[in-house]
This record gives sequence, C-alpha cells and structure tokens, in this order.
Amino acid sequence: MIEAYAKQLKLPYLKKNYSTLLQQAIDLDQSFEEFLTHLLMLEIEQRQNNRIQTLIRQSKLSSKVTFDDYMDSHLEVKMKKQIKELKTLRFIDQKENLILMGNPGVGKTHLATVLGMEACLSGKSVLFTNIPNLVIELKESMSANQLNFYKRRFGKYDLVILDELGYVSFDQIGSEILFNLLSNRTNAGSMIITTNLSFDRWEETFKDPMLTAAMVDRLAHRAHVLDLSGPSFRVEDTKKWLN
Repeated sequence: MIEAYAKQLKLPYLKKNYSTLLQQAIDLDQSFEEFLTHLLMLEIEQRQNNRIQTLIRQSKLSSKVTFDDYMDSHLEVKMKKQIKELKTLRFIDQKENLILMGNPGVGKTHLATVLGMEACLSGKSVLFTNIPNLVIELKESMSANQLNFYKRRFGKYDLVILDELGYVSFDQIGSEILFNLLSNRTNAGSMIITTNLSFDRWEETFKDPMLTAAMVDRLAHRAHVLDLSGPSFRVEDTKKWLN
C-alpha cells in the first residue's frame, strides 16, 4: 500500500527504500518525527541529485572536470585571484560575461568547461557549444522557420559557453544572425566566450567593421576579460613525450 501511495505522490526514493529505512528507524529507536524527517530529506537529496545529472547531460559539456581537476600553479597571482572570484559563480548570478583569450593550447576551453560543470553542480542550467556549429544550427533554424524558437530556448540558460571564436570566419548572414542572437542575450544571461583573437582582430571573423564593433561593445560590457596567452600545454606535453 505504501508503494502505491508513494508512486501516486511521485516519491520514487520513498517507494524504493521505505522498508529498509523503516527497519533502520526501528533498530535506532527513532521517533516518528525523526523517521519522517530523515525519509523526506533523502527524497529531496535524491531529487536534487537527479536534477543535477539532468543539467550535466543537457549542458553538452565536453568533459566532467571540476576545480578539483584544475591546475593553476603556472598562473600569476593576479590571474589566480581572478579565477578564485569566478569560482564563486557570482558573475553568473549578476549576468556578466567572461571572455577567455589566448593562443591555442593554453587552457581556455578547459577553464570554461570547469566553470560550466561547477555551475551545473550548483543547480544552474548550462549550454556548451562551439561557435562554428552554433552558426550552422542558426542557419538551419532560419531555413526551417524555427529561428525565434531557437532564440527563446537559447535565452533561458543561466550560462552559455561559446567556444572557439576566431577559428572560422563567417559570411554576412552568419555574422548577422549570430550578432542578433548574442545581442538578445546581453543582460539576460551570462556567457563565457573563448577566443584566440584579441578584440582588435575580431573583424577577421565577422568581416563587417561596424558589426564587429557592435559585437565587441555588447559582449565586453560588464565582462571579465582574462588573457591566458602563454606556452601551449599540448605542445609542451608533446615535447615531453618526444624526449
């Protein structure tokens, strides 16, 4: 009977575990209040864990790294302090952007992924995508008359991570729909953008000087900008392997 009631009330943890927990309560001589409190607490914890796992799955993050996996011994003191502040995720709560610059192989995507995973673990909705693929999806949505739906869905995430700005240039249509998408999100939600180009070189990607200037203005406003330029970890690892 309890299983049926638990199923109807959508309490899966209680349905599956109530008999074991009841026996534990008897063994520990728990009061009715203690038993019920413990049971409901475990139900809530299970729901929270399920939600986090759903957020991680829907985020499309490339890996499940956290700050426990992040090495910062190579960074200067100022950069370490900046990353420590980012770890609090206040920039997401305040709907601020983060722009990670630097040459290939210096850990931009890794840091963005770590922040994305920490956001998921704190219960925030995240989307990870690389910008070339994003432009392709936008064009496909536009062709299918689904662009407005795509934009609304894009705007609902607490954090959007846009990887690899600068590796591929776009035609006029691609640049315009990307600009429109990101402009609509400005002040509505936080974004992390990784790029191998400094701001003065973004025109190489967007081609249009006025659109590029407007893009930089919107994305860099109230943004944290970190320049991670330095030796490539991948190159250094290759050298060690060869030696």
